[in-house]
Amino acid sequence: MSVEKFLRQRAVNVVVGGQYTLSNWLDPEGKPRSFACRTSRVSPFRMIVDVPVVGRVGDRIATYFGDFGKLEGEISDTVSGSFLLELMLTRPMRQKMSDQLTWLEKKQKDPTLKDGRRQARIVPANPHSMLTFADGSMKSCFVIDMSSSGAAVSSDVQPEIGTPLAVGACVGRVVRHLDGGFAIKFIEEQGRDVLERRVIRPMQASRVPRKVTLDQRMDRMEDA
Repeated sequence: MSVEKFLRQRAVNVVVGGQYTLSNWLDPEGKPRSFACRTSRVSPFRMIVDVPVVGRVGDRIATYFGDFGKLEGEISDTVSGSFLLELMLTRPMRQKMSDQLTWLEKKQKDPTLKDGRRQARIVPANPHSMLTFADGSMKSCFVIDMSSSGAAVSSDVQPEIGTPLAVGACVGRVVRHLDGGFAIKFIEEQGRDVLERRVIRPMQASRVPRKVTLDQRMDRMEDA
């Protein structure tokens, strides 16, 4: 799609700062170099990104924005100082982004509007982690977002409400089912400075709680 056509589509004019990498731009160590960037117009399907290095049509781009998390896409058009990025998102991810854009648009129109949630949500740069159940079984999961008190995750399992489990190293219980996932409330509130490190644990780093370990940790924290 062209920038000109996208400007006629429904989208939100919103400025969100972030970073991006171009696969053909390498640092002195031979790794993809990161550049600062910011959005100027965003929809759940594509976004215009203002950048210092534009790249070329067809280039694959990896980005990270504090409000949207990690996004990948392909450049479909360029103009001076910016490119149009076609976003590669699943249907649940598009719905989540649509909700985020609705919120950002409302907040722009009413600066006094505050987020009604008790804890600010964080979208992790790396969304992949592990769930550990009380019987010691483990399942990979996708962390949608997280806060100091809990996390929203998606997996190929849908535990019953009240099920004890750990996401990464954070022990909690399932408190709610979501469209395409479920919410976990941590037994113990986590510090924001260590939250992502404790929640995001790959399989190799997650071989901790066996049944007795998980049960004992929950009992001890619930009794405290």
